Amino acid sequence: MKIAVAGGTGTVGRHVVAIARERGHQVVSLSRAEGVDLVNGRGLEQALQGVETVIDASGIQTLSTKKAVDYFTNATQNLLAAGKKAGVTHHVALSIVGIDNADSGLYAGKLVQEDEVRHGGIPWTLLRATQFHEFVPMSLRAASVGPLVFVPTMSTQPVAAKEVAEALVDAAEAGPKGRIPDLGGPQAEQLKNLVAAYLAKTQQKKRIVPLRVPGPMGKAMRKGALIPAPGSAVGRQTFLEWLDANNAA
Repeated sequence: MKIAVAGGTGTVGRHVVAIARERGHQVVSLSRAEGVDLVNGRGLEQALQGVETVIDASGIQTLSTKKAVDYFTNATQNLLAAGKKAGVTHHVALSIVGIDNADSGLYAGKLVQEDEVRHGGIPWTLLRATQFHEFVPMSLRAASVGPLVFVPTMSTQPVAAKEVAEALVDAAEAGPKGRIPDLGGPQAEQLKNLVAAYLAKTQQKKRIVPLRVPGPMGKAMRKGALIPAPGSAVGRQTFLEWLDANNAA
């Protein structure tokens, strides 16, 4: 099968590209580094020639609701429009667990993306996953001020990005299924404990300052609304196992 991976150089996308190739698929990676811009559509039609399935693992790092909504609206519409012209028969999209409970920032963008996919005219599959293990070092970099790191009060159930990628390739191979079971990690955690473990592993002397995020997003984070419901798919690798395997890189 010829598969195009949007965001093919990203946290999940790079694993999708590698796994799909290992399974014998012909893979095209779509990213700005490879001459494709999802937001303005540059290079998309040419890149999708002969592609049967698109896996969209693209994303944007922002806390702005407007930026997230604009990005996912434009990127998804362009992907779907170019996909139709190219004869794509299956569109697989990666989303986030719990976005119905926290419709701001990135989550608002993902809600728009899901709606575009459902009504985009190409048979589709949607996989919602929890935060990746890589979310911890990313959030630490973004929330550090000198010796302090501001950590939201959050219940989470992180999953390995590689396992999310495996699930996306599985979905591509299975054909259009609509929304499939959510995917989370093997155990629920408090974000502050994961940050503390990461700091200890990397020998960083920072003080954790708990942060109570306001509004619906903060409530969802505190109340466990971003954790998969019973019956969801469960990953294998814990955060601490990932931390050891990656030498806290």
